[in-house]
Parts: sequence; structure tokens; C-alpha cells
Amino acid sequence: MSIHPTAIVDPKAKVAPSCEIGPYCVIGAHVELGERCHLLSHVAMEGPTKIGAENRFFPFCSIGLAPQDISYKGEPTRLEIGDHNEIREYVTINRATAKAEGVTRVGSHNLIMAYTHIAHDCQIGDHVIMANAATLGGHVTVEDWATVGALCPVHHFVRIGKYAFVGGGTTITRDVLPFSKTSAERGTHAYGLNAIGLERRGFTKERLRKIHHAYRVLLASKLNTSQALEKLKAEPDRGDDVDALIEFIAASERGVIK
Repeated sequence: MSIHPTAIVDPKAKVAPSCEIGPYCVIGAHVELGERCHLLSHVAMEGPTKIGAENRFFPFCSIGLAPQDISYKGEPTRLEIGDHNEIREYVTINRATAKAEGVTRVGSHNLIMAYTHIAHDCQIGDHVIMANAATLGGHVTVEDWATVGALCPVHHFVRIGKYAFVGGGTTITRDVLPFSKTSAERGTHAYGLNAIGLERRGFTKERLRKIHHAYRVLLASKLNTSQALEKLKAEPDRGDDVDALIEFIAASERGVIK
């Protein structure tokens, strides 16, 4: 194990022998670090926090500290992080509160850029990109392959659907549709399909055609949301992606951005 002489590692922490702990890092009790994690320098970690393998933490990030919530009274909540994540400078990821499941989760293969804040009880999927200074309020869900642009504040309890792209500087107060491009240009709106992103992820032309048709019904027709959903449900060959879109909208509690 490589631990710099200036680092402080609590004896109760569980650190895999293949980890590298750089200068001035502080690892508290009840932190568990998987194989081949690398803390470059000045990283602060508290627990209960469980971190998987091959994650890189850049200087001055703060991982697993108590939530920024005045209702939190020291309950034994936790943070879980998967594998192969890049967590850049000054990122803050907080443990959960006791209000829900009691766990903040970050999946695997994510790029969390500098100054991003992931608040208590957030649920982050896999292959997510969060650009510089993206800010998630508590209880936010970001599904797989979504991208949240720089300087985006996201209201608590909002969901960002899979493969969605949120443009930089967009304030998000309602759920972001899966597969969509959403931007603050001329007010916050969904501007149709994230076609380039989906093509890069290997979506076939037939899958794209079906999703694009669903978006025309949702965003470009004169139907309201309930009428559009009923029309889509009545189409027998809509496909799994459209089913996921319908289910996402039906489960929305805050409403969706159209």
C-alpha cells in the first residue's frame, strides 16, 4: 500500500493494499476503499462510505461527509460509490439523511467534473457525465448515460432520465425526459431527441425512428400529455424505449419539462 507520510488514515478504515493515498489526504473511520483507488492529494473522506475499485479522486474533493440538511441529527446514514469513476477537484458528495432509504449512491464509469455537488440521498446511475459546477439538490435521480451540463442547478426530488442531455446553465425544477435535449435557451424546454448522443451509444435507425415519433407526439402535436400518452400506448409496435418513456412520465411527481 502506498500512503504518503502526510496522509492521515484512521485505523478503523478499510483500505485495499493496492490503493494509493497521496499527500495530506484524510480518511476517517468507517471508510472502505476498494482495489486500486487513487487519492491524488488533499482528499477528505468520512463514513460510513463504501467505495468500489479503480476510482480516482482529485485534490480537495470531499466525499461522504455529513449532509447539508438542518434535519440531520447524526443518524447512521451512508454513501456508496461504484467502480471506475473520475471525481475531480472540489467535488462534494454527501452521505444521506434518514428521511428515505438512508443512502446516497453513485454508480460506475461516471465523470464527475470539478466543483460538482451531489447532495444527500441522490441516486446517480452509470456512465453519467456531470460537467463543472453542476449542482444537485437532495433526493435527485440521474439515470444511466445522462449528461448534466456546467453550472446547472437541479431542484431536489427531480429525476433526469436516461440518455438525456441538459445544456449548460439550465435550471431544472421538473423531471427531464429520457433521450431528450433540454436547454435554457428561450426558457427551459425540451428541444426534441438527443439524436447525436443516442447514435454514439449505438442506437439503431429503427430505435431512433420510434423514439423520434414518440417525441413528435409528446412535443409537437396539439395533444396534452395525458392524450399523448394514451395515443402512444395504443401503438402496438412502439418498442421498449417508448415504453420506458411512457413509464417515466407516468411516474413523475413534479411534472416533466416539455
